[in-house]
Amino acid sequence: MADLELVDALARLQLAALRSGYRIDITCAPAEVVELIDLCGMSGVLGVEPLREAEEREERVGVEEERELGDPAA
Repeated sequence: MADLELVDALARLQLAALRSGYRIDITCAPAEVVELIDLCGMSGVLGVEPLREAEEREERVGVEEERELGDPAA
């Protein structure tokens, strides 16, 4: 599929979704796709969220416990 055909297909899907009362949000999109959608002026219409790099990801918050294991069961 050519690049512009991808943008066209996404725009048509979004239009069909909106007509049905839904909205499609594009998440984890590669940077090249996000740039192309932005270049076409469709980023606001398509609700694009770019793929985040590893350092941008939120770290999981949790409690870590340290403990000593007893003797293994015989």
